[in-house]
Amino acid sequence: MYRSDVLVCAGTGCTSSGSVKLLEKLKEEIAKLGLKDEVRVIETGCFGLCAQGPIIKIYPEGSLYTRVTENDIAEIVSEHLYKGRPVTRLLYKEAEEVNEVKPVNETNFYKKQHRVALRNCGLINPEDIEEYIASDGYQALAKVLTEMTPEGVIDTMLASGLRGRGGAGFPTGQKWKLARTIVPDADQKYVCCNADEGDPGAFMDRSVLEGDPHVVLEAMAIAGYAIGATQGYIYVRAEYPIAIKRLEIAIGQARELGLLGKNIFDTGFDFDIELRLGSGAFVCGEETALMTSIEGNRGEPHPRPPFPAEKGLWGKPSILNNVETYANVPRIILNGAEWFASMGTEKSKGTKVFALGGKINNTGLVEVPMGTTLREIVEEIGGGIPKGKKFKAAQTGGPSGGCIPAEHLDVKIDYDNLIAIGSMMGSGGLIVMDEDNCMVDIAKFFLEFTVDESCGKCTPCRVGTKRLLEMLEKITKGKGKLEDLDKMEKLCYYIKANSLCGLGQTAPNPVLSTLRYFKDEYLAHVVDKKCPAGVCKDLLQITIVPEKCKGCTACARVCPVGAISGEVKKAHVIDQTKCIKCGACIEKCKFGAIIKG
Repeated sequence: MYRSDVLVCAGTGCTSSGSVKLLEKLKEEIAKLGLKDEVRVIETGCFGLCAQGPIIKIYPEGSLYTRVTENDIAEIVSEHLYKGRPVTRLLYKEAEEVNEVKPVNETNFYKKQHRVALRNCGLINPEDIEEYIASDGYQALAKVLTEMTPEGVIDTMLASGLRGRGGAGFPTGQKWKLARTIVPDADQKYVCCNADEGDPGAFMDRSVLEGDPHVVLEAMAIAGYAIGATQGYIYVRAEYPIAIKRLEIAIGQARELGLLGKNIFDTGFDFDIELRLGSGAFVCGEETALMTSIEGNRGEPHPRPPFPAEKGLWGKPSILNNVETYANVPRIILNGAEWFASMGTEKSKGTKVFALGGKINNTGLVEVPMGTTLREIVEEIGGGIPKGKKFKAAQTGGPSGGCIPAEHLDVKIDYDNLIAIGSMMGSGGLIVMDEDNCMVDIAKFFLEFTVDESCGKCTPCRVGTKRLLEMLEKITKGKGKLEDLDKMEKLCYYIKANSLCGLGQTAPNPVLSTLRYFKDEYLAHVVDKKCPAGVCKDLLQITIVPEKCKGCTACARVCPVGAISGEVKKAHVIDQTKCIKCGACIEKCKFGAIIKG
């Protein structure tokens, strides 16, 4: 029995910040002080506070150390673990200027969260099946196989109100019911998991796989029992090496204990899972393209109907849910449909995981009940906008979503509310923008992504998005005309109505939402030939205010193209024909004498 557990985040975020070295150093220092039999060091998953990594949490006190370096380890071990005195300077504080250390669950970042899908992330060792079992792991599968009928499982999922967390929000129980009943006598059925997660800035599914891989395996086995499938496939992107490694370990452990494979729990139920690695094609987030890729073919979508529930993987009835959707299933089985349905809104039950990024103080992973307002997420959980800047917009749903302006900060986030204001839930990326962001440029950024990721199978997506991007590029270069705005809008609706799959059908959303809420910025680019945010370089001029310039020459010395000239202690000038608008001079000037506009 250990008196202390030291949990070290070994997710991608903290690993990239050096948490592996901290693990080695911890073990070394613990051994030096003879604490090996008293203190256990555990690799775990994401704690959520990604911007504060590397992170270490010590139990039973619950002390959370953030931005830990190798040089801090000896002090943590000697002071906290040996002498029992927490190292106050390293404990998590909500703001740099605040010295108060609150219990972690009382901080703004954590107190409004409710973890269901992320329940075990940051709490258990994802590479040890016994830790998952100790936290009620595989009890839901046992309950299903020994106490419930397949129809009973489906009824529970329907009653829970769980909707697919991959973006479309289709009722999970309904999808499972269709797969069970449309072709009841099929000789084979399949359960698939979408772990491809291609949205820019999204890392929700990756974090679940890295911190709690067994929850996905258990849920897929439950789904297999419900629809009558014996084989599952997890389609995970190859760029997720830590997630892949932990899935491989988890599958091996589950097979060894008889929790995957033949005759699970001596019930006669067979179910196994294999991994398939994706090469990072965004279109493979679409279910028919993903299944085509699993089969070994080029990932391209197929017309629907028939839907996968009737004719999916290798022509057999199949279901596809994403990682977060599956992560909710075992808790629903154990706690009941009513428990899950008691959270959220009337039509969007449960919780939602968001990857919070962009212009926000608390970049990281959050899980909140459906119906939480955007303001609560941004200002309270997210800690607001850095440097006192004003909130301008939030992009939800990635390239498939839209920009939500400040006027809708108090919207309750759920599937229907977001669609009503021109955005969508998507898989859960939430990128915050401030006054320094150009919304025309933001629309161009997301459209560049979808143009690059289009599989090219259908003309509306392949050609239409390219033409749309060309119009945006024309506008950001100051060559746009007023009639271009009407042409863009008409083209957006044409692409939405005629594209083959969800990638093309939703690709115009960032353009439509920014046209709807930030038309004044488009007009400034087209009519005034100016970028109000000073982002679009072709419309930008960097100038020196003579009254403020001290003639220190600092700007001239950093200019890479020699565009700045002037005598010492006299106002300098910028040659606009040479200036490449890199902004190096603005950063260097200590007197605020250089402006862009």
